[in-house]
Amino acid sequence: MWMIGHLFSLRGLTPDRPVVVYERDSGIRAARVFWFLEYLGHPNVRVLDGGVSAWTRAGLPLATEASAPTPSAWHGEADSSRIATWRQVQDRLGNMDTAIVDTRSEAEYYGETVRAKRGGAIPGAVNIEWKKNLDADGTYKSPADLKAMYEAVGITRDREVVTYCQGGYRAAHAYLALRLLGFPRVRNYTGSWKEWGDREDLPIERPRR
Repeated sequence: MWMIGHLFSLRGLTPDRPVVVYERDSGIRAARVFWFLEYLGHPNVRVLDGGVSAWTRAGLPLATEASAPTPSAWHGEADSSRIATWRQVQDRLGNMDTAIVDTRSEAEYYGETVRAKRGGAIPGAVNIEWKKNLDADGTYKSPADLKAMYEAVGITRDREVVTYCQGGYRAAHAYLALRLLGFPRVRNYTGSWKEWGDREDLPIERPRR
């Protein structure tokens, strides 16, 4: 985490300047940077919805020359409420105050595609693949549509939500979707299925279609 903060400082990030993150569309890499910055306590970070594709569709200009950043001394300060460890996830199993969202594909969730020592899901997790957060044009769905999608499987603002995938990228995408909806308690389990599925001392579930 120190190295991530160091990379941000080399690029001149400071808490008094807003940060806008973008990629081709509203993808998992931009969401991951958004999560990192919130985890490090940056007070004003945003994602350009639809990314550079939406920017160019709107007829807005693009620069073709790189500008050198002025390094800063800001490294951030970790906010432990934004991250989940395997122990914290294990302690919350069966707790109705916490919802666990599996953002992987259905094939991974049902254990048909295995990308760790074991296939399956964290017990009690509901599956909403990260791509379902997006419209066809690569922008996030409207707040009303996102709210309806998550509430349909019991994900409501009064609950703490832990998101996971294989390694914390797709999970960050759902983290951002829930933050857009104003969810106050959202954690990214960055170890995700690679850690959980490899550890035989942790329980798994094999959901059925």
